[in-house]
Amino acid sequence: MAAPRIEATVNPTDIAMQRLYKVAALIFLLCSGLLTSPWWLGRVTIPWDAKAHFYPQLVFLANALHGTDLPFWNPHIFAGSAQIADPQSLIFTLPYLLLAMFDATPGFVAADAVVFITLILGGLALIAFFRDRNWHPAGALVAALAFTFGGSAAWRIQHIGEVLSIAFFAITFWLLARVLERGSWKAGLGAGFFGGLMVIGRDQIAWLCTIILIGAVIWHILAGRGWVGRLKLALPALIVGLVTGSAVIALPIALTVALAQQSNRVLIDFAGAARGSLHPASLLTAVVANLYGTDGPMPDFWGPAMTPVWAANNYVLARNMSDVYFGALPLIAFLAIGLAGSAFIRSEARFLLAAFIAMLLYSVGDFTPFFKLAFAIPGSDLFRRPSDATFPLCALAAILAGYAVHRWMARETKQGSPVSQVLIVLVPFALAVGVAVWKGRFAQASLPLVTAAICLAVSGLLLVGLRRFGPRHAMLALVAIGAVMTADLAVNNGPNESTALPPAHYDVLRTDTQNVTIALLRKKLDETAGPDRRDRVEMAAIGFDWPNLGMIHGFDHDLGYNPVRFELYVEATGAQDHVAVADQRHFSPLFPSYRSRMADMLGLRFIATGIPVEEVDKNLKPGDLQQIARTPDAYVYENQRALPRVLFATRAQDADFEQLIKTGEWPDVDPRETVLIEGAKPDDVVRRPGTARLSFYENTRVRVSVDAPDGGWLVLNDVWQPWWRVEIDNVSVPLLRANVIFRAVQVPPGRHDVRFVFEPLAGLWAQIRSTRAELPK
Repeated sequence: MAAPRIEATVNPTDIAMQRLYKVAALIFLLCSGLLTSPWWLGRVTIPWDAKAHFYPQLVFLANALHGTDLPFWNPHIFAGSAQIADPQSLIFTLPYLLLAMFDATPGFVAADAVVFITLILGGLALIAFFRDRNWHPAGALVAALAFTFGGSAAWRIQHIGEVLSIAFFAITFWLLARVLERGSWKAGLGAGFFGGLMVIGRDQIAWLCTIILIGAVIWHILAGRGWVGRLKLALPALIVGLVTGSAVIALPIALTVALAQQSNRVLIDFAGAARGSLHPASLLTAVVANLYGTDGPMPDFWGPAMTPVWAANNYVLARNMSDVYFGALPLIAFLAIGLAGSAFIRSEARFLLAAFIAMLLYSVGDFTPFFKLAFAIPGSDLFRRPSDATFPLCALAAILAGYAVHRWMARETKQGSPVSQVLIVLVPFALAVGVAVWKGRFAQASLPLVTAAICLAVSGLLLVGLRRFGPRHAMLALVAIGAVMTADLAVNNGPNESTALPPAHYDVLRTDTQNVTIALLRKKLDETAGPDRRDRVEMAAIGFDWPNLGMIHGFDHDLGYNPVRFELYVEATGAQDHVAVADQRHFSPLFPSYRSRMADMLGLRFIATGIPVEEVDKNLKPGDLQQIARTPDAYVYENQRALPRVLFATRAQDADFEQLIKTGEWPDVDPRETVLIEGAKPDDVVRRPGTARLSFYENTRVRVSVDAPDGGWLVLNDVWQPWWRVEIDNVSVPLLRANVIFRAVQVPPGRHDVRFVFEPLAGLWAQIRSTRAELPK
């Protein structure tokens, strides 16, 4: 993407060449089908976050859309969560929203297919990008395959949101190029739409890719003479794109910014972000995919992140985050043709190369001074892992590799020194061998090294053949590229522990699961249900896949798996982003134990733990909980002191909630009779007891029938959040924050119909107005 545009290597009206682009796209689709077949045939499924976090979000979304309620509030985790403002809720993630709209019960195969299809569309966009420039179809095929099935997009496929962001980036990049070079308002509309979908991801990949896209615009406009003319040509379409993108992102971004003011997510300092740096030694995985044992059993992994083999244990990365293999043929093209062969010195490749270098330096974090400078860019302190830059890094590497193949096939670059071209590939391979020997892992790494050597040799021979015979046998060249790259990526980036596990591993996530623990909890919750009760459960230290099960099976969990939680709830309960292992179950002064006032007020009736509960909660005493079962998965306990979901209090007492959170010292009151409300006025009126019964309970609406002979306070033991409002007999009344984290409303004498309604848009507008009012005038 640069000016001036290059002269066409191939006449764009050449029917034969245009047919080759279609053939390249067809081969790409066939290769994609083969490479994704283990997933769509149901033999494996995308694991880890894709199932433990995103799949429950999808099921919850589908259930809401095909039910009678809206998916804007989630009552099943952390005692309630503002789902509409959560970046990972999938509500504004168009591919998954469409799936949830048309499939009431999406399964694993459908969920996996969405992410693969979106990536494949990104690959097709790159083929179109190459066609627009008349770059050789062989290069287009290389770029598309390397982008879709190489690098972080392959190794981190479980990180659904980030993968979708990079897929939308590819589509936006292609359309933006059309905007800049043709001034097409239709392309501007498309670029704005898909760029908006990218930004809606609200992750670091979207932020980095936005910077790249802005840089592409500036580079194109200012490259060489005639910038005024280029600006005039592109400006109207750029405005169309900006307006369209702004319309797409306005509401999701505003909701998330508003949620951030209430959440636990804080700005990340440089030291905290730097812990997510990619160790430079991890770049050797571009040559030897499984050098460090990434795709094998966890104990066999010996990479530079979080393993005793290396001294750099201050860096915190999952093993799959450090693998950047995008294919042997693209790697050789990048190194031997692009760098050693000087293919990247042409103007059309300079921006791509500059962006690649920037992402490379950013990804390695504090291993170079660059990250310190880049950390000053607005928004950088919102993200915790510079290594996430490997997503755009690998995407740019794929495009550059494809461009190098184009130059090679079109014979627009010199053959170069064979010695330098061979050495630039052999040196990093030799370094990989040296690292394995140095760390005493040569025997373990021998198979990956041999595999890499074979792939490099075959790919190198293919490139030599393409140079000699490719121009005359272009169709055969495309078939050969597809076959070699598919075999390479299937062997080196194929299903492994990080990207694919048997569906049976996730049986507990199926709505029709026969899991004994789930069946027991369902049975017990049905037995204890009552007009005023909707008991909660906690599932701690059972496994990675358990914390969000409530979203699938209808449990109300006091914890969950989500990096975004209300700050108030975190401070009051100690809730962490996960509770897969015992160390992640933190308690707080206000919730010091399962035997506590807060546990009872939450209605925490059943507790399932993967180990004896005394090993999770060190403060428990004999008799505090009653063990009711031992299943294959968990020890199950009952807290018979758990209070109902709705209570009717006849007395209100003032309390300092901030102090309560700090000390955990509750006043000596009975929550069935007295509600704590900040600023409550002393009241010695003696009121007769009242009753409260749940008429119905849905995501965004809760209706309670109240009989209050002398008036009082209705307490709903769901987490308080300012976007909720309350009505008594269809008349809006103030929503009160009660007992530190819960909701309440003062009720006049008599029988009343009380409705709690979640209204995020009205709440957002009120929050914006409040923020504006607080600004200095």
